[in-house]
Amino acid sequence: MPQQREFDIVLYGATGFVGGLTAAYLARESGPARIALAGRSTEKVRAVRDSLGESARNWPIIEADAGSPESLVAMARRTRVVVTTVGPYTRYGLPLVAACVESGTDYADLTGETPFIRASADQFHKQAADTGARIVHSCGFDSVPSDLTVYAIYDRVRAEGEGELAETNMVVRKFVGGASGGTLASILEARRTMSSDPDVRRAMLDPYTLSTDRDAEPDLGQQSDAPLRRGVRIAPELDGCWTGAFIMAAENSRIVRRSNALQDWAYGRWFRYAEQVSAGPSVLAPVTAAVSTAVLAGFSGLAARYANKVPSGLLERVMPKPGTGPGVDALAKGHYRIETYATTTTGARYRAVIAQQGDPSYIATAVLLGQSGLALALDRGQLSDLRGVLTPAAAMGDALLTRLPAAGVTFETTRLD
Repeated sequence: MPQQREFDIVLYGATGFVGGLTAAYLARESGPARIALAGRSTEKVRAVRDSLGESARNWPIIEADAGSPESLVAMARRTRVVVTTVGPYTRYGLPLVAACVESGTDYADLTGETPFIRASADQFHKQAADTGARIVHSCGFDSVPSDLTVYAIYDRVRAEGEGELAETNMVVRKFVGGASGGTLASILEARRTMSSDPDVRRAMLDPYTLSTDRDAEPDLGQQSDAPLRRGVRIAPELDGCWTGAFIMAAENSRIVRRSNALQDWAYGRWFRYAEQVSAGPSVLAPVTAAVSTAVLAGFSGLAARYANKVPSGLLERVMPKPGTGPGVDALAKGHYRIETYATTTTGARYRAVIAQQGDPSYIATAVLLGQSGLALALDRGQLSDLRGVLTPAAAMGDALLTRLPAAGVTFETTRLD
């Protein structure tokens, strides 16, 4: 990619709710980075810019529309990195990926849509590697905490010479916040794609569907996306609690496995990964965990088969609207804490913790996406040598391990025995 571009980052989609939060975060924290805002309506984008204060007063505005590939290419050619919050990505995302690949421009998004990521990889991975573009999907709460905690454990295990990762489990210990309208729309869009295409549905059931080489993946038996079990089966530190299904486990786990494949299976050939949410230690915890697991498994199965048969507009009327979100007080009260436990092939045990204040789907996601964009634009010496359709850990694991604690994200890795 040419070193001289007009901008370091173009934020595409600033008029959406999470896009506006990301713009506000960049206005506070981007320092000397050269930022521009882009969207279909320059009038609406200008209104967002004018609300950001003095630091964003001179940010240029670019007109770009997902329905106009030429405008997307023109935008991509002006910047080092395009950060996009425009979803559902299955519906709107591939033309922008194509524009960034053609232009050799790095790209970061918030997608949790596995069919979209697979399509992006199938169509553009080799071309992006050839043009030098890093196309980095899932740079928000989905899937940075999952991807980066595993990467952090791997990095420490490698430094300490304790073999490779084996049984690895992410546990959501605390989650206070809501699912954004954009996130729910993305989940439903992914389910609709699965329901309308049997080949896609079969592919999404494969835990290695995002692998760079499916035939090279190990056969480790079933890896459930909706586990129900006692916490002590994961780690002694979780004795007394139960864990059940986590709503984004299927999407996040495939990102983590792709990270392993992109790095030539550096985590290990016996790497098994699952995600779950803690139901706590109460007497009702087993019931709570079982119900959440059954509901999620049932929803996913029914949605995968029947989402496109639901009358048009019905789901949209009962879901939060994309581009909308809670008030300032509710956003501030949100928070999360995630603990990832891993046992290595030598028997050593490790835990990585990531935690943030602020609603995970909104405030925390804006921080993670903003820092991902800044890492791609400004920390090029700390990025991996990989190019193509990447994951957060594979593209910028080291840079994010440095950036996130400095940005107020709690992050720690501990050897347990």
